[in-house]
Amino acid sequence: MSATGRVAAGRVRAWLERHAIGLTALVTAGILVVMLYLPVGVVFVEAVLEDGTPTLGHFADVLTDPFYFGILADVFAEPLAIGTHLGSLAGWLAAISISLTLEYPLPGVDLPVPWLAVDTPGVRKGLFGFTAYQAALSTVASVVLGLPAAYVLANYEFYGRRTLRSLTILPFVMPGILVAVGFYAMFGRAGTLNGLLGTVGLGPYAFIETSPLAIVILAHAFYNAPLVARLTVAAWESVDARTVETARSLGASERRAFRDVVVPQLAPAVLTGALLTFIFTFMTFPIVLALGGLQLATVEVWIYDRIQRLDYAEAATLAILETILSLGLTYAYLRYESAQTGFARAPSPPPKERLVPDLRTALSPRRLAIFGYGLVALVLFVGPMASLVVGGFTDGSGLTLRNYSFLLERQLEGASFQTLPLPAIRNSLLFGVATLLIAVPMGVVISVLTARTGRSGTIVDTLAMLPLAVSGIVFGIGLLQGLVFGIPLPGGWRFQVTGAVAIVVAHAVAAYPFVTRNVSPLLTNLDPAMTESARALGASRFRALFDVELPLVANGIVAGAAFAFAISIGEFSSTVILASGGESYTMPVAVERYLGRRSGPAIAMGTLLLAVTAASFVVIDRVGGRYEL
Repeated sequence: MSATGRVAAGRVRAWLERHAIGLTALVTAGILVVMLYLPVGVVFVEAVLEDGTPTLGHFADVLTDPFYFGILADVFAEPLAIGTHLGSLAGWLAAISISLTLEYPLPGVDLPVPWLAVDTPGVRKGLFGFTAYQAALSTVASVVLGLPAAYVLANYEFYGRRTLRSLTILPFVMPGILVAVGFYAMFGRAGTLNGLLGTVGLGPYAFIETSPLAIVILAHAFYNAPLVARLTVAAWESVDARTVETARSLGASERRAFRDVVVPQLAPAVLTGALLTFIFTFMTFPIVLALGGLQLATVEVWIYDRIQRLDYAEAATLAILETILSLGLTYAYLRYESAQTGFARAPSPPPKERLVPDLRTALSPRRLAIFGYGLVALVLFVGPMASLVVGGFTDGSGLTLRNYSFLLERQLEGASFQTLPLPAIRNSLLFGVATLLIAVPMGVVISVLTARTGRSGTIVDTLAMLPLAVSGIVFGIGLLQGLVFGIPLPGGWRFQVTGAVAIVVAHAVAAYPFVTRNVSPLLTNLDPAMTESARALGASRFRALFDVELPLVANGIVAGAAFAFAISIGEFSSTVILASGGESYTMPVAVERYLGRRSGPAIAMGTLLLAVTAASFVVIDRVGGRYEL
């Protein structure tokens, strides 16, 4: 190369280094516009157009239909008669009677026996009302089960405590369909619980068939109680023990000091966990689909059913209304979170007692209550996953390899119309790796922008976090109607993304926020002097980032990558739409298809999915990654 060519190449290289961050930000923004905002926009357009003409008729039909909004449909139909509607609602509220008696199936009784009786004067909840109702019950169950775990982890020292605390990150790597299959293996007619009851001459009982809502709520609590516990433990450990001692020295009793000093500091974390749980369970899909089906249809499940029936206009209308509600809840969460100061470790954190210092203390009422909670937690949190593993090797009559041999036989038959296990495993792994190649760079770029742009970084962060507020079903509809069906371009061209590429795009969009949430806090906490020193020595902004900052946050990047891989492996909502009728199905989709026909093979496939998910969790835990909401 001539001297002139070398000079020109050097200038180009220098220009690229100076503008590398800006260029990568533009590329990332382009990907988000095409792969995220455009599909979501397509859903919005579908709901407001009819034969190419703008209309709000779809919204009017849904809002005034009692099937969707129950008693509120009358309000939407006649908003000027609000006084009459409020009077009817007040009379209905006054007539509610709630019975908190816990009941259980009795031997020889085949009729369904409710666990929680709620007597109402024929209230019409509607689809949205029922979705909010089950989300509220799931939130209460998650808080009730999560707070005792937080109390034990924050106040007692025992063998395995750190491991248990690290396990509270599982909700972010555990596929929802896997949780559903685990509960089916635990509470199904041939499940572990009925097997244990059979040893004493009881059962089998149809827990799922007779009390599906209770099982769904427990499954949601399995998913979200660790989230409540994780947030609350962090808040508990930020309490300064000296403030409690000061209150005690001023004459406050132990209970009064806890109520007046500790509880106010825990309340924000508990409320944050409750609000996040409500958002997650309001947008629930795979758990309800697998355990309740259309019998307990939430908005997400019904949208999926409308898509299966090719009723895209109604599905899009429901998707928009659900997105508006979820965005409102997410905005409320972000506003509440921004008003909190965060959980920094206190200079004098609360001391931790030994859980079992001696036999006499172990029999105290408080510790007996802790051990009782431990048994409940063992059944609810360990039972389903243990049942999943055991269920793959049993069929109700003893140990067997029949479930795995079924998968092997189906693979050997190789019929194109069948769901084969090896393609599902191969697709999941390939999609996971491809997701890393897209999600990790996107997440790092957004982290750099949010960590270094001050107030405007909050705006960028909010816009980039849209996947956390938009459900996979809504996003799947947008991809299907937009990129999969194709978008017309000038000159007769058509922009189209189909098959495996569409699925990888969906996974990457769902996964990159987890990379951002792992990397951004670490970048924010770096000392700016290090970057300034590198710049003073002649390094470009990109070179300082690449050589100084990113190596210092490598653990966060690796943890974010593990999260992205786990999210891809377990992603179900958008995948089940995009893989419909094709050969791009993944392990979660295969589990759902098997579960609709034979539970044994579904549980066996779920066990394989659990093994891959557990490997991702080990990576996250070993590199010390952290996830912040």
